[in-house]
Amino acid sequence: MSSALAPSVYLSVVIPVFNEEKSLPLMFDRLFPALDALHKSYEVIFINDGSKDNSQRVLEELFARRPENIRVIQLMRNAGQHPAIIAGFERVRGEVVVTLDCDLQNPPEDIGKLLALIEQGHDVVGGIRADRQDVSWRKSVSRLSNIVRERITNIRMSDHGCMLRAYKREIIDQIVASREATPFITALSEYFAANPAEIAVGHEERSAGESNYNLYKLIRYNFDLITGFSLVPLQLFTMVGMVLSAASGLLVVWMILRRVFVGPEVEGVFTLFAILFLLISVTMTGLGLIGEYIGRIYMEVRRRPNFVVKQVLERK
Repeated sequence: MSSALAPSVYLSVVIPVFNEEKSLPLMFDRLFPALDALHKSYEVIFINDGSKDNSQRVLEELFARRPENIRVIQLMRNAGQHPAIIAGFERVRGEVVVTLDCDLQNPPEDIGKLLALIEQGHDVVGGIRADRQDVSWRKSVSRLSNIVRERITNIRMSDHGCMLRAYKREIIDQIVASREATPFITALSEYFAANPAEIAVGHEERSAGESNYNLYKLIRYNFDLITGFSLVPLQLFTMVGMVLSAASGLLVVWMILRRVFVGPEVEGVFTLFAILFLLISVTMTGLGLIGEYIGRIYMEVRRRPNFVVKQVLERK
């Protein structure tokens, strides 16, 4: 647990890596000059999240070049971006912790901007991606996700998808101690923060390789956020169910009265089928929503580890 270790450096930079053999040398060439320019003690923790390419070999080569500043954590299998970052959080030594993606879409040169706000007394500083260089559908999904999160949770931030963020050590300790089965780090940090802040950061095209987030993963990513921090979807479904139940009751009364006063009719058969299909579809949607929450409860109760560390490279 990170809380068991007193800070021995000022800054810890945590970077998850998944199939980034082409991006890693570019990251090395830009990150370390930017950190050296801060004139503060630091460490960089790379977490190899079960990469299938030569990322581990590249990380070992980079470690050999800067063993005094680099630590490499290799996971046994792919755990996902946020659990991989938690693996890094458990081993940080810094007073301040910064998270950064490996694809260089957020420039490491902006780390100093976040640290300036931390030193002003903020405990969490989130980045806001200015002039995003993603494809249009990714920006649309992100924009919709931020709107939904703003409406149905108490988490207030402008861009929960930006991983260039800075945290004071006590926030990291609380995130690690929470031991959630499906951690959502950006939202958890805002939940624990007493004095958060935000700042615009750069956003560039991916330096090399392809994004590991497809549409399905983005949808799952946002399901974790919504179901992990709000009961509003269940409450909305309950209200919709109550309204439809009342409407269905009125329809039944109407059909009985027509049967008594008008007699048997067949003209409304297709209308009844349409109403039936509507009610079935709403029921199926509700079952899926309830299943999502039950699945989260199941994952929390079983307490399986989110990741298994295979190897740690560090200078003792």
